[in-house]
Amino acid sequence: MAASHVMINARGEFARPVVQKVGVADIIDALKLGLEDFSAKPSHYVFLCLMYPIAGIFLAFWSSGANLVPLLYPLMSGFALVGPIAALGLYEISRRREQGQDSSWYHALDVRHSPAMPSIIAVSVMLLALFIAWLIVAQNIYTSAFGDAAPASVSSFLSDVLTTPEGWSLILWGNLAGFVFAVVVLATTVVTFPLLLDRNVRAAVAINASIRATLANPGPVALWGLIVGALLVVGTIPIFIGLAVFIPILGHSTWHFYRKLIAPISQDGTL
Repeated sequence: MAASHVMINARGEFARPVVQKVGVADIIDALKLGLEDFSAKPSHYVFLCLMYPIAGIFLAFWSSGANLVPLLYPLMSGFALVGPIAALGLYEISRRREQGQDSSWYHALDVRHSPAMPSIIAVSVMLLALFIAWLIVAQNIYTSAFGDAAPASVSSFLSDVLTTPEGWSLILWGNLAGFVFAVVVLATTVVTFPLLLDRNVRAAVAINASIRATLANPGPVALWGLIVGALLVVGTIPIFIGLAVFIPILGHSTWHFYRKLIAPISQDGTL
């Protein structure tokens, strides 16, 4: 892995990754390439990703108590905020397959040897902090609408949310807040983790590249975010089992979308 990491250019200067313009065709191509990566050894990938639906089911049961029912939806939707962390191993598999290396599933664990691991950990902590902040905001929105009293049951909670003005307010402000968190995570991580695996850059440089890529391609990046969000929602519907398929496909596709957004290293070593 270390051979693919570049810190400075040929003149000994720290160089920023170069952002490229992309379009809808690039998104479609990234999804096709991600599907090809998944199809190469699907049994291995599904086995690797079984931990994700299992974790999702665990979260659902953990939050099934009456006091935690209001957090069930924020927990499910918040999974997208930490999704880039869960897909780290998938980026590594796609990177190895792209370079013609052995892409067996156990190589997903090779990310722990990345020289950029301190930066990866730093960005992961940032995402976990955003996830916790989202849960706190969601809880406060619920409390402002219904007070501190816990719902009597899941059915009464759903009835209150779907049939009362307070419930409609909860839906409106909750989704608006969730949208803001999702935009922040998308803009700051759309290429961050793949870039950190590909090149030995600092966390700030990778996040900056993601923000610049988003500003340069607001439409395509927004569409990418919608596709990711929609597939994650679909994956959670059949008791999270669909995540075992959608997460690896999206993980591999994200690697290829990164390749579209960030220019390759030139022959003279510049980024």
